[in-house]
Formats: sequence, C-alpha cells, structure tokens
Amino acid sequence: MAETLPLQDLLAAARACRHCEAQLPLGANPVLRASASARLLIVGQAPGTRVHASGIPWDDPSGDRLRQWLEVSPETFYDESRIAIVPMGLCYPGKGKSGDLPPRPECAPLWHAPLLAQMPRIELILLVGQYAQAHYLGKSRETLTERVRRWRDFGPRFLPLPHPSPRNTLWLRRNAWFDEEVVPELRRRVAGLL
Repeated sequence: MAETLPLQDLLAAARACRHCEAQLPLGANPVLRASASARLLIVGQAPGTRVHASGIPWDDPSGDRLRQWLEVSPETFYDESRIAIVPMGLCYPGKGKSGDLPPRPECAPLWHAPLLAQMPRIELILLVGQYAQAHYLGKSRETLTERVRRWRDFGPRFLPLPHPSPRNTLWLRRNAWFDEEVVPELRRRVAGLL
C-alpha cells in the first residue's frame, strides 16, 4: 500500500507510524525529510535523544560534523527540496551499553523502498554508519573502516561514511586518509549536486 502513495501522503504516513512504538523507550516520533526534487539522500542510523526532542534531523554535534564534512550551511542542509534525510530507524531506539541501540529492524524495510521510489532525482546516497551500509550495500564481513576505505567501489550512487559522532574522533585521528581523500571528494560531489 505505501508504494502507491504520493510522496506527501507517504511522508505523512511515515511520520504517523507507530509500528514499533511499544519497543521505543521515548515513544514514536519519526524524524525524516524528503522531496521529489531532492538530489542528495542522507541515510544515517536513527535519531538520538536530542533529535527525538527537537524533531530536527542531525540537530546535534554529529550533525555539526556532518555539515562540516559536506561543507554546507544549515540552511542548505535543511532545504528538503535539495537534501532528503531518511535514517535507517525513524525513531530513537533507546540507550545501549555503549551509545544508542541499533535502529529498529522493522523501519527501513517498511519505509525506504517506497520513499526512494517517490524521489526520482536522487543521484547520491550517503550511507552514514554500518547499518545504512549493510542495508544498501549488503552485509559484509569487512569492517566499517575497510568499507569506507573502498568508497570508490560503490560507484556514483553510494558513498559510505563513518558516523560523524564525537565518539568517533579517535577513529578519525587514526584514519587520516578519510579527511585527506574522502572528505574532498564528498564536498566536490555534494557541491555538484546542490
């Protein structure tokens, strides 16, 4: 049924989704942005508590770093006519032992394909973190580092990225090639689309 809805109706249905609300510690509050004119799609993990409260995707230090990587202003970043933001899990999944829990497994299979079908102009999909990469590139035994290092192998449509969380500052220090090789290419490609 969702596949046949126009995008605005589909977004309304996604925002009203309560499919796994019983498993969500703060209740359901789906956070996403999309437009049929968007050319860039950012697929992250799931909203954190700050984003859950504000309803604004990437409204946290991770978002600050992501915008820095992209070299875009908040105004551009939040212009859904240009940039769509659809995380793997639309709602905050809860706290785990070391950070937030993984995105709910029901969410992406339920919403991603119908949403993408209504965004025909998407040319680049940024796969931020291991969950987005596993969903779109297939499960793999390689580490996130290995997959991001192979960014050229995923063609013009996909670009795997590490999560921009402050928790990954050590990873970024240990993998200087990311800032030297990937970030300039990311900026070039994003500027070309926007």
